[in-house]
Amino acid sequence: VATTTPDNTFPSTATKLQNMIGAKGAIAFDVQAVCAGFVYALDIADAMLQSGRGRRALVVGAESFSKLLDWKDRTTCVLFGDGAGAVVLELADNADDWGIRSSVLHSDGAYRDILYVDGGPSVNAAVGHVRMEGKEVFRHAVEKLASVMDEALGAANMEAHEIDWLVPHQANIRIIDAMQKKMGLPSDRVVRTVEQHANTSAASIPLALATAVGDGRIKNGDVVAMEAIGGGLVWGAALVKFGRP
Repeated sequence: VATTTPDNTFPSTATKLQNMIGAKGAIAFDVQAVCAGFVYALDIADAMLQSGRGRRALVVGAESFSKLLDWKDRTTCVLFGDGAGAVVLELADNADDWGIRSSVLHSDGAYRDILYVDGGPSVNAAVGHVRMEGKEVFRHAVEKLASVMDEALGAANMEAHEIDWLVPHQANIRIIDAMQKKMGLPSDRVVRTVEQHANTSAASIPLALATAVGDGRIKNGDVVAMEAIGGGLVWGAALVKFGRP
């Protein structure tokens, strides 16, 4: 489970979910990479499956970000929301051209102070609130997301025109639009749900994916690009051939 807002400091939210769904033999753990959490969790699950640790993985992004907001800070509190989404990864025989074609992750703690929560059990035993330098976050987001998407395309030996859908982290419409232009994609090939869901951190990509699959836009065999950046800074991208062979 990718989450920044777990139910408890411990045990993990993943073990709680494991018990709820009866997945007795599953390995369960949380991943904390804030808004990039789902891409991080997807990469980790793929690596574990490819190493023979299992045949299926449930990858969840879930957040209750409203608990971290300072409602007096109108520059941040209006941006975020709560939500959850999930995908199932499954190993398949003779599926070399399906599933996760590439994923690339990065982190740089030098940018910690432009997006963070001013609390935590080891700092002041308080939940804390989101603090953000919006202009700096925007600048780094566009630059780093464009770069990591280029890396993911190169790793998959693909070009941007081969992407059927861009499902970005739903941070804000300016970042989404900037990425669309940098990638040279038509507007109708970008899934935008920030108006409905707000920024739900690690939940935003699976929520957007579920929306586009549910309304029939994303179909079996489509190439889907995902990208996200979050506090840390942490960022990543993945290219997926969606569905089953």
